[in-house]
Amino acid sequence: MITKTRILTAVALAAVTVSTPAFAQDMAPQAEGRDSHFDGLYIQGFGGLSAQNADKRERLKFDTDGDGSYNNSVNTLTGANAFSPGFCTGRARGATPATGCRSDRDGAEYGARIGVDRRMGNFVVGALIEGSKSEAKDAVSGYSTTPASYALQREMDWAASARLRAGYTPGGGALFYVTGGGSYARLDHTFTTTNTANAFEERRDKRGVWGWQAGGGTEIMVTDHMSLGLEYLYNRYSDNKYNVLVTRGSAAATNPFILTSGSTAIKNSDKNFDYHSLRATVGFRF
Repeated sequence: MITKTRILTAVALAAVTVSTPAFAQDMAPQAEGRDSHFDGLYIQGFGGLSAQNADKRERLKFDTDGDGSYNNSVNTLTGANAFSPGFCTGRARGATPATGCRSDRDGAEYGARIGVDRRMGNFVVGALIEGSKSEAKDAVSGYSTTPASYALQREMDWAASARLRAGYTPGGGALFYVTGGGSYARLDHTFTTTNTANAFEERRDKRGVWGWQAGGGTEIMVTDHMSLGLEYLYNRYSDNKYNVLVTRGSAAATNPFILTSGSTAIKNSDKNFDYHSLRATVGFRF
């Protein structure tokens, strides 16, 4: 599904692509005909928007028999599905679907990078490393017949990335480029529930997660050393280790979570944390 955020991203990139050459010529006429731009070391700061990738199939999945495979149903003593009220792709507002589900949250994104470019005629190749923070939140919830709700949420604490980029400069202090590479991130997970009978243990892997980024953008020189730009990135991180273990607590011996093996593990069905970035950049070239 094409979201409003994706449409705005495409429009913004198209607008900048169309307007950049003329703007660059107006702001940096001294760059015309010179080969010094986009060659050498630079630093940049950036800020913008992280937009969550819509996933309508996201749900909770369960391991009731302790074999490590999350392919079971949580059933009552009579064999009925204890999660028959269903799931929502967001954070539950209450114990039942009727109370509503808060959608995934887009959020601010910001960071800094250092990079180096090598210009060969009108072509530019380079590499960069950057640190970033995204405040976007991804959540999924399930509802049991108790009634009760169970919500898993994740967001990025920080990310460190290394990317290559390749571009073309037609002159006039403008650069159009594509970029891609690997990234390492630390994610924060939270679990909330309205179930007060069972006991819950959040099981985290203290290590970070690996992922990748790909996208493109444009950069223009507004002086011989200062640049402005706009960049789009798609970000994806493999996040499949966090889970919540449900045990009896004060619940009855017939509690659905403990009927099969004495406990049930809960996990997000979507093993990837992914989002779209639209960033404005400001840089200094040495």
